[in-house]
Amino acid sequence: MGNTRLRKGDPVIVIAGNDKGKEGKLLAIKGNRVVVQGVNLRKKHQKSQGENKKGAIVTFEAPVHISNVQYAAHGKPVKLRARFNSENKKEIFYKTENNEEHFVRKV
Repeated sequence: MGNTRLRKGDPVIVIAGNDKGKEGKLLAIKGNRVVVQGVNLRKKHQKSQGENKKGAIVTFEAPVHISNVQYAAHGKPVKLRARFNSENKKEIFYKTENNEEHFVRKV
C-alpha cells in the first residue's frame, strides 16, 4: 500500500488531471493508485454471458494516481500531517489557513 496517510472512506478532492476539482469518497487503494467515487469514469462493453446475463455497456470508476488526490476538508484540499501524541500514539491532523489544527484519526 505504500506510505500514505489516506484511508478507505476518506473525503478527497482531485488536484490534477481531467477531473480536477471533483470531490468524492476514497473507495479503494491499490498500490500507488486510488479509486475515487464518481471520478475517472470509464465505459466497458460487456459481452453477454449465456442466456441469463445480457450484454451491456457498464460504467465504472478507474483508478487515478495517488499524487493527483488530496484530503478534502470543507471543500478545499489540505495536507495531512502526522505526529506522536503524549501516549506515543501516531495521530493524523491538518492545519487550516489560520493555523488551527483539526484532528482526523489515530493510527
